Amino acid sequence: MNTSTLIFADLIVWFLLLGSVLSYNTFNKLQLPPNVTSPESAAFDRGGEGPYVTVADGRILKWQGPNVGFVDFAYTSPNRTKDLCDGTNDLNLGPICGRPLALSFNYKSSDLYITDAFFGLLVVGFNGGLATQLPGIYKYLSGIDVESYTGNVYMTDASLTYDIRDMTKPGFKPDSTGRLLKYDPRTQRVTTLLSSLSGAGGPAVSSDRKYVLVPEFANKKIQRYWLQGPKHNTNEVFLTDCGSPKSIKRAINDGEFWVAVENQGQPQGLRVNGSAIVIETVPLTQFMNLSPAVVQEGGNALYVGSSGTDFVGVYTN
Repeated sequence: MNTSTLIFADLIVWFLLLGSVLSYNTFNKLQLPPNVTSPESAAFDRGGEGPYVTVADGRILKWQGPNVGFVDFAYTSPNRTKDLCDGTNDLNLGPICGRPLALSFNYKSSDLYITDAFFGLLVVGFNGGLATQLPGIYKYLSGIDVESYTGNVYMTDASLTYDIRDMTKPGFKPDSTGRLLKYDPRTQRVTTLLSSLSGAGGPAVSSDRKYVLVPEFANKKIQRYWLQGPKHNTNEVFLTDCGSPKSIKRAINDGEFWVAVENQGQPQGLRVNGSAIVIETVPLTQFMNLSPAVVQEGGNALYVGSSGTDFVGVYTN
């Protein structure tokens, strides 16, 4: 067998192994506490601990391993009581209990930033507890991503006209008043970067800090807003024909992202690079008939949350 044949054979083996590594064909559950639902966000701290998840009853929980499970880490409402709120999914109690939706760590400071449907933007230190509400007037903050180098916080306001309770009303249709916002913690100033978004979900800043991606669930597309370079302060369509994207998270590989999408009723995780090429599609079959809210990579696994589950799904190889 000559050298070229050996190289070709090695390449085939390599690609077959790569395909098996990237298949994410093993599924497990991280079970939430009794009666607790809707883990719509997942995040890991700079030490790799977690996931930390938001849940419907107003808490942020932290996974402490299979022997302990999830424990209380933080909460967003100063009026919250465990007797009234623990285990509830009643949105009408949101102004009392809180409804955190998305999480992102500043890895320099270890601060955890939170968007809450009723309390806006908040931050809590590495010891957890009651989060501090930050300045700003919002209607319905949904997604968030912190760029740790500058500390800037990028977030989406899903609408200027409706709040999270309106989504459950008969005949609800998303409007086009959503916004991509930037919060500067040094000046405490909030700047609008993009407007007229429809169904704006969780944004993600690129690993080189040059741009931020923002999904539009209702418009079935992802937009790119340039933070640096010759296209600074402009936006463009980044990706279409990918289904309805709910949120975007940076992947472990630089320049790549994981997108949680619903595509013709099929929940999927898409691994996408900075050239808007879908590198990998992971069917999230255990979330059938549910809309995946987040696909967060951690270690060699994908952590998937949804508003319709009482668990966090974990896909591994």
